[in-house]
Amino acid sequence: MVIVINPVSIEKDGIKIRPEHMEKEKLYHCIFNNKVLVFYKDEQDLLNCYEIEEAELVEKIKTCNNDEVEKLFEEYIEQKKLKH
Repeated sequence: MVIVINPVSIEKDGIKIRPEHMEKEKLYHCIFNNKVLVFYKDEQDLLNCYEIEEAELVEKIKTCNNDEVEKLFEEYIEQKKLKH
């Protein structure tokens, strides 16, 4: 039996992050206080965190499944022309 530990979870005291359970370069997210928090561990094992407050994007993320979130971010970045 394999036990899967979620690297990012919401608990009564707030957000719990377990970077030791994260895959490198994979996005993890959670919704907390009407904000989306995005985490990932880069190639040097550094933990990166971003906070998204834009209501339109937060609402879209609330309604999609985990597999669709990264695609949603890519579409949003392209739409808003946020790429360098």
